[in-house]
Amino acid sequence: MRHAVIMAGGSGTRFWPASRRSRPKQFLSLGGDVPLLRSTFDRLGGLIEAENTWVITGEETVEISRELLPEIPAENIIGEPVGRDTAACVGLSAVLLRQRDEDAACIVLPADHVIGDEEDFRLALDAGLTHVAAEGGLMTFGLKPRYPATGFGYLRVGEEVGKIGEEMIHRLEGFVEKPDAEKAQAYLDQGNYLWNAGIFAWKAVDLLAEIRRQLPLLAEGLEEIGAASGPELGESLRRVYPELPRISVDFGIMERARRRWVIPVDYPWSDVGAWPALREVLPVDGEGNLFQGRVLARDCRNLIARSEGPLIAAAGLEDLIIVTTEDAVLVLPASEAQRVKELVAGLEERGWDDVL
Repeated sequence: MRHAVIMAGGSGTRFWPASRRSRPKQFLSLGGDVPLLRSTFDRLGGLIEAENTWVITGEETVEISRELLPEIPAENIIGEPVGRDTAACVGLSAVLLRQRDEDAACIVLPADHVIGDEEDFRLALDAGLTHVAAEGGLMTFGLKPRYPATGFGYLRVGEEVGKIGEEMIHRLEGFVEKPDAEKAQAYLDQGNYLWNAGIFAWKAVDLLAEIRRQLPLLAEGLEEIGAASGPELGESLRRVYPELPRISVDFGIMERARRRWVIPVDYPWSDVGAWPALREVLPVDGEGNLFQGRVLARDCRNLIARSEGPLIAAAGLEDLIIVTTEDAVLVLPASEAQRVKELVAGLEERGWDDVL
């Protein structure tokens, strides 16, 4: 049977002050009028039934996830007591799926992406699920690069092994970390590199077999959690999960998996990684400005201004980010957007939890 797993953990600190511990980035309406998590579920468009859709989120955001996704059975929305990176997250989903369906094949996708051409998106997912159900192994989806990006990891594509519909299936030769500008241009020129979109397909038993082979400590903890059910599951999670190894699925599992596949895709995509990325998914005016909420601007260029209450009035500004909420204001150059995470760390050091 087919399942979908939506990874909705993470703190989204690069979108502070809009993103908070109680309402991280994936619960914000950044790519339009609908929260990102809800958009992710809607994008599946019936490819996976709601009762076979799962959400792995933080313990503190289980209830808001259930409110946003009332179609999904409440027991399918699981709260991690702490974040242990994506290998633990996908491993947890696999042991839970295996409990319900020994032959489960699943799509795993992040909750905070914005994707255009949803029909092409579903066709690629359908092909990926079909392939892994028949052939086994671990599948990922790589985006054809539009420019020499230095902010994404890359996938090195191998030989073609088949075709499902219009989707080409290739062997996945390897993962490449975020490159410098020169290497990124070389990858673009070579033509056999794709952006790593962080979307996967596999059978639960195949993923768990790779975890047992490569990460035995993680496998041991997951099996202990998987032995629990009902009310005991929450207690087991709180006891065992914080002790699991912290490692990503890419580095911990996919890089050394024995059978790896990739489907190249070319739909519009953004991981909406920081405030400047909003320009990729929302319209701007003739001067490159993007305004949300109550904003009055004169003679401004390339300004991102978002108000969740207080009026923002600006004149003669360029290349700035201004975000206001009822209790915080963020102002910084767009070129320094990655430093929002640094500012959040400073707030934590000072114990100002009321604005986190």
